[in-house]
Amino acid sequence: MNIINLENVKKTFGDRVILNSVSLGINEHDKIGIIGVNGTGKTTFLKIIAGIEECDEGEVIKANGITISMLSQVPEFDKDASVIEYVSMGGYVADSWDKEGDAKNILTKLGITDYNQDISTMSGGQKKRVALARTLIHHSDVLIMDEPTNHLDNDMVEWLEEYLKKYRGVLIMVTHDRYFLDSVTNKIVEIDKGGLYTYETNYSGFLKLKSQREEMALATQEKRENILRNELKWVMRGARARSTKQKARLSRYEEMKQIRGIEKDSVVEMESVSSRLGNKTLEACEVSKRYGEKVIIDKFSYIFTKGINIGIVGNNGSGKTTLLNILTGISEPDDGYVETGETVKIGYFTQEVKNMNPEQRVIDYVRDIAEFLPTSNGTISASKMLERFLFTSDMQYTCIGKLSGGEKRRLYLLSILMQAPNILVLDEPTNDLDISTLTVLEDYIDQFNGIVITVSHDRYFLDRIVDRILAFEGAGVINQYEGGYTDYKNKTKDIMKISENTSEIKEKTKKTGTRKRKMSYNEQREYETIDDEIAVLEEKIVQADEEIAKNSSNYYELNQWMEKKQTFEKELEEKMERWMYLQDLSEQIENER
Repeated sequence: MNIINLENVKKTFGDRVILNSVSLGINEHDKIGIIGVNGTGKTTFLKIIAGIEECDEGEVIKANGITISMLSQVPEFDKDASVIEYVSMGGYVADSWDKEGDAKNILTKLGITDYNQDISTMSGGQKKRVALARTLIHHSDVLIMDEPTNHLDNDMVEWLEEYLKKYRGVLIMVTHDRYFLDSVTNKIVEIDKGGLYTYETNYSGFLKLKSQREEMALATQEKRENILRNELKWVMRGARARSTKQKARLSRYEEMKQIRGIEKDSVVEMESVSSRLGNKTLEACEVSKRYGEKVIIDKFSYIFTKGINIGIVGNNGSGKTTLLNILTGISEPDDGYVETGETVKIGYFTQEVKNMNPEQRVIDYVRDIAEFLPTSNGTISASKMLERFLFTSDMQYTCIGKLSGGEKRRLYLLSILMQAPNILVLDEPTNDLDISTLTVLEDYIDQFNGIVITVSHDRYFLDRIVDRILAFEGAGVINQYEGGYTDYKNKTKDIMKISENTSEIKEKTKKTGTRKRKMSYNEQREYETIDDEIAVLEEKIVQADEEIAKNSSNYYELNQWMEKKQTFEKELEEKMERWMYLQDLSEQIENER
């Protein structure tokens, strides 16, 4: 059943056409992902559907009695309201027997436990999660969400994904999270150059169908250009427009000339630009940090080797950004220290866009960093770099205050890369960047010769770019896992299973009163030496990383070291599993004494 219809909707901002006479039917049970390059009008489109913003032409027809809830990118809050008051206010379904209980349940899932806290005292990320809780609890017929995964940690994103998959109403959302889109949506609507393209599939299906659409459009254009060339030859021969047929043919030629060719999608272009990085890079030595009684980081030591991409994960508030601030020298640790090599040049892409004067022109903002930038293909001007980041010549002379949130974020990213860092530190880089820009950023990182350290809740992004995960696991403990995010999750699930199996064995032992367990002679010897064996394997992996970076242009050596690294990692995984068994066995024996 069709519940919302957009018919010939047009929306402009000044001379810029955002939506050009577009139409869309929204049906019951649709779960729609809206995608497009930053600045194409995704947020505006959501607001028009929600009735928050009016279209210039056309109309939006809604079925009688439908209710709509919207999560804005920057939510507004009632002055002096507490968390629980704000979440429970307005639009809640009347027959719910315990709305406060439901509100607290969702807030807890989103990491908010002080229900009576004044919202005005909360951080921007906390406010966004409170607004998300309010949106979810309204149980509307149509749920509209603008970047719902921003400011959520990985566990929260996975919880929200499962929640929305079970949601019975219509869902319309803008998000950059590709795993999220793939899992939740059944329809993709792409906004491109003022038009709408609808695909009855999820994100993976959209990629295939879009490729087919573009191939068909190119084939049609080639056919038209062939006809136009033949018609041009006929005209150039000096054909006289005497007969009706000749006049019609000339008319057709003029009409075909006026048809606009296919505009290829603009994509962000980035060349991997970095300064030389020496052998001494970045090393954290016994770093500790606490806030009051809460230990955030406890004796963390790590050497960041050349050519390694590190992903940092953990719950909100666990200390991820604190660690980045310590590594970059913005904050000081309570104990320990960070050693930085003389050649190190850090580019820090923070969550908040900094040092942007809304009155300053885009071109001047970039020129303040560098007028020209040396690249592998020669020198490039600030203006040319802006063009590669989709800032046209007109936009370059626009004030920053007139840019969309995503466009400001893209400009900020350019300003970091213009500094030619050799260590790239990214704090939630996927927030407010469109998928097109993220794809090219990933390609840029593939070519980057330095070190990348990123905090991100975007599972796809982590799987795509990182070699190793550092996970905050409570009480200041930071553990290391090889591979991307999916590898990390699989490893932690395996550890949980081992722990559960060990607990079951303990429980059975208690119930059956079986004889006390002892380590065998071989197990005892293995237990005494396994820590040293694990340390040796970890050192071998670090050495392999260094050799891989050193021999990147020598295919034979590179292949040899890649194989060695895989062997070391497999041995380390087996040793860690064995260590878990022996550790649990030792604790069991100790408890039975």
